[in-house]
Amino acid sequence: MTPPHQGASATPAHEGAIRHGTAPQGSAAPESAVVSGGAAPQVSPGSGHVGKDSGDGAGASDSAAGERRIPFPTVDEITRHCLDDDEPETVHVEIHLPALPDPDRLRAAFAEAMRRHPRILLRQAPTRWWRPRYEWVLTPEPDRDPVSFPGGTLEEARRRALAECPPLDASPPFRAEVIEHGDGCVLLVTINHTALDGPACLRVVATAAELYGGADNSPAPPPVRAPTRERGGDEDSAPGGRLWTRPARIAADTRHPGEPGNGMLIADLPVPQRPPRAPGESAPYTVNDQLLVATWLMVARWNSAHEEPVRPVRITMPVDDRPRTADMPIGNGTRLVEVTFGARERELYGTLTAPGTPGTPSTPGTSDRGREEIEQLLRSTAARTRALKSVDRPQLGFSGDLLTTPLLPVGLRAAGIRTLRRAAGPWASTTLLSNIGRVPYPLDFGDAGRARAVWFSAPARVPRGLSVTTVSTNGRLQLALRWSHARLDDSAGERLGALFAEALAATSYVPDEPAESRQEPS
Repeated sequence: MTPPHQGASATPAHEGAIRHGTAPQGSAAPESAVVSGGAAPQVSPGSGHVGKDSGDGAGASDSAAGERRIPFPTVDEITRHCLDDDEPETVHVEIHLPALPDPDRLRAAFAEAMRRHPRILLRQAPTRWWRPRYEWVLTPEPDRDPVSFPGGTLEEARRRALAECPPLDASPPFRAEVIEHGDGCVLLVTINHTALDGPACLRVVATAAELYGGADNSPAPPPVRAPTRERGGDEDSAPGGRLWTRPARIAADTRHPGEPGNGMLIADLPVPQRPPRAPGESAPYTVNDQLLVATWLMVARWNSAHEEPVRPVRITMPVDDRPRTADMPIGNGTRLVEVTFGARERELYGTLTAPGTPGTPSTPGTSDRGREEIEQLLRSTAARTRALKSVDRPQLGFSGDLLTTPLLPVGLRAAGIRTLRRAAGPWASTTLLSNIGRVPYPLDFGDAGRARAVWFSAPARVPRGLSVTTVSTNGRLQLALRWSHARLDDSAGERLGALFAEALAATSYVPDEPAESRQEPS
């Protein structure tokens, strides 16, 4: 492992060489890179001011004539309350293209795309602690050009994405950097997560691609899923543990305790196989279920190797029900559900963390038994996630709506929420798994070509200290593993990424061998 702030090639964790430096194309070898970002510059735009509730903003006493304002939604407000310069709240999106776009045309395309999605043109209004709410000011034009061609390396751009959050006091709250890389370029977008999430920004990028290249970038229709047969009873969808039980925390492994900022591993993996299904029948589980199980296996095996006590693993999973069409709502639009691997999985813990299970060096017999246990775990996880996704609930649950009700001034609410967050830290989920799924847009930039790969990464602030984000493009799975330096150093993060790749491979469907092929030679 190279020192912090240096890119490094990961140790191969799955079939196929892992390399750093070129974007994957078709069946090219996977890419893997580690990058490290420190704390943000000590500037927090608007941090000393808080907003005024003015409904749609027309009657705000401190606003300019005709200025439109909207109050912060629940997700935006709670995120704003808990900002920390040591761990910037950035979402990083990188899109690998085969050629370099023309700067003037790209800037013009983004400018028009923002006009077509005006909700992205906002900044935080100057505010005071005694006001009822924070407010966004909707601006008719950008305050600054978000598109730049800064030069430098992809590693340096990734480091900026982890360490430098776009300010909230200038519209729009994202930046798009074009970096020459290999035989093409990377469009690297950094988003302030207080205002916007990755899928919403990708919708704006897709519109910009269509305006730049002239090709149709309409989203592909969502996959049609066969109706799921109801199962008797609720055994398979029962929660995996009690909410008041403290969940597992990823075991700390760092040579630099207290170091600020995040580290990140970028990797390109094969999509795990699923069992074949007959026409009209639903799949027994989805790739998302395989990712959940792989995340549990990663945490369980990591903590077992670090001799941590066995605790439930609670995974926060964003669910996004928004359409991907041109009228997609822009902002923070996902709702969070929690998938808990608890008492039932505890019975499998010893089997699936022992040497010889799939994803670890195998021994005859043990591997087969482990595969049966993983298959059982995949099916029970699928039933659980179907039940969770079907529940209609607020984005952050009813408690989130209650905490942001403007009964007290926003400054007092901010102090209370920060105190509550610290007190409830031991009960926070183990990790965040954000599976964007298949990118629905071709992201065709005309003479700059179509996207060859796309990566997202989500913030990894403590107390979780770890996030797993995946995207599927061109039949490959792009993984971004992001960790807090307070919990893991870059060497540990690299090893954890290799463990995830092994665990994901263990969830892949393997057809039964014919009986005659399993017979020992006489």
